[in-house]
Amino acid sequence: MIGVILLAGGRSSRMGPEITDKALALVEKRSVFAWSVDAFASSGVADIAVVVHRDERQREVLAEEMSSCPSLPKVIWAQGGKKRRDSVRNGLKALPDEIEAVFIHDCARPLVRPETLIALSEAVTEHGAVTLARRITDTVKLARETENEDIYLTKPLDRQCLWAMETPQVFRKNLIVRAHAHADRENLPLTDDVSAVEALGEPIRLMETGYPNPKVTTQDDLAWIEYHLSERKALA
Repeated sequence: MIGVILLAGGRSSRMGPEITDKALALVEKRSVFAWSVDAFASSGVADIAVVVHRDERQREVLAEEMSSCPSLPKVIWAQGGKKRRDSVRNGLKALPDEIEAVFIHDCARPLVRPETLIALSEAVTEHGAVTLARRITDTVKLARETENEDIYLTKPLDRQCLWAMETPQVFRKNLIVRAHAHADRENLPLTDDVSAVEALGEPIRLMETGYPNPKVTTQDDLAWIEYHLSERKALA
């Protein structure tokens, strides 16, 4: 059995005063959250979904949003934590013991497609940890501060070795549970769940997304998301 943890309880602190909850921000007449739910429901990859929410008021609104999407087989609600890693651990604890693999997805990435989720679910049967990612094509520099403000010593980095991590990330459940327990004991800073698995020395399968899959972080990102959704609709 496969589960999915849908992270929807972020603080949205960089969205500005007009938008207090980016998961519920509207693009193409639907919430950012609903687009992610729709992709997982349409793909059929998950037997159980754990929706990690911020508070009871948000949970009620998220439940209403889900009513406009294709139905997920089973939905469990879990309270989010102070940090992202706390929310993920709460989601993992909510999953039944029989779950063998688990997707972890930031619902602030609403452009993921059902066919991509199917490919990820197939890949995790062979690899313990798989993540969507994109190759970095910009020139990237490592910068070191000097005594003068805004003046840096720079060093080139080989961009052929650089990838930007995205979600969903999917893992064998026993691996990601063990990885998060280790990160908790060592108090490791985690910006994604692959980082927890890396800390165990385990390999990661990188899967190129093949289309834009940006994360909504600021209000400007919503226009970018809406553009891609409208373009997708035009090509359908």
